[in-house]
Amino acid sequence: MPNRIVVSQLGGPEVLKYQSYNISDNVPDNQVRIKQTSIGLNYIDTYHRSGIYPLAVDLPFCLGLEAAGEIIEIGNSVNDLKIGDRVAYSFSPPLGAYCEIRDFEADKVIKLPDFISNDEAASILLQGMTVEYLFERLYKIKKNEIFLFHAAAGGVGLIASQWAKSNGAKMIGTVSTEDKSDLAKKNGCEYIINYKNSDVYEEVLKITKKKCVNVVYDGVGKDTFEISLKCLNHRGLMVSFGQSSGMIDSVDLHSTFNPKSLYFTRPTLMHYIRNREELNLSSNRLFEKIKNKDITPNIYKKFKLSDASEAHELIQSRKSVGSIILKP
Repeated sequence: MPNRIVVSQLGGPEVLKYQSYNISDNVPDNQVRIKQTSIGLNYIDTYHRSGIYPLAVDLPFCLGLEAAGEIIEIGNSVNDLKIGDRVAYSFSPPLGAYCEIRDFEADKVIKLPDFISNDEAASILLQGMTVEYLFERLYKIKKNEIFLFHAAAGGVGLIASQWAKSNGAKMIGTVSTEDKSDLAKKNGCEYIINYKNSDVYEEVLKITKKKCVNVVYDGVGKDTFEISLKCLNHRGLMVSFGQSSGMIDSVDLHSTFNPKSLYFTRPTLMHYIRNREELNLSSNRLFEKIKNKDITPNIYKKFKLSDASEAHELIQSRKSVGSIILKP
């Protein structure tokens, strides 16, 4: 019998349990059966596990949004995929990626090119497509544009650093240590601010010659919300795409955004890959960046699937740099 990680009650990393499960004899007509070799760990998984993000699923449930592997069976209605194809998927409901074998909708999987390994795909697909929509469709980052991006040495941040450089933009990245500063710089981040020993706003003013920035990308949340708003120019855009430090407190819309006529958005990748056309657009842009060596996958650490709780502890410590994957 295959094994998976199950959440029977919401809570900390300790609620993740490694259990065996049954799988049906037949694959549904419009699905493929994937023997998974690599599973992506993303910060949003901790939100689902803890209940920060309410889910439309009952307990118990299998966690996870992203994985890669090999097709071992196909449904009767699947024509464009075959047994042996290497595929990956990301951020397509339902949850359930933390497992060894999975049946998945054929029109939501992505066939992997030869120049990307399964481990690389699982480590970068969700984070890479996140950067794609943030930089290319939500707000188009322009050549020589200076902008602010928090947590520049995290999994998303390192991809953002590389993507910005490849577009000719100049990213200001915040980090918490000198090691993270060096890593972000190495990945193409133009300006680094260590928020532990520098005032982020004052440093942004120096870099922009007191003009501030037109867009801030904030995946940290509670700890950085006020400083993000402060660093924006008039009619600037605040992009809040995560909350690793906690949920943002309730705000007064008038007093918070009116003084500089700011824009605010709280986007999610799922709304930018709603159909096959958008999924192909996003993944192909990412793959092209990888093929051209504009972006290099950065796998920080690999854990056995059975050690998922340990992996969750690491990502929530905010000490990891790059991506973490689970190996069935």
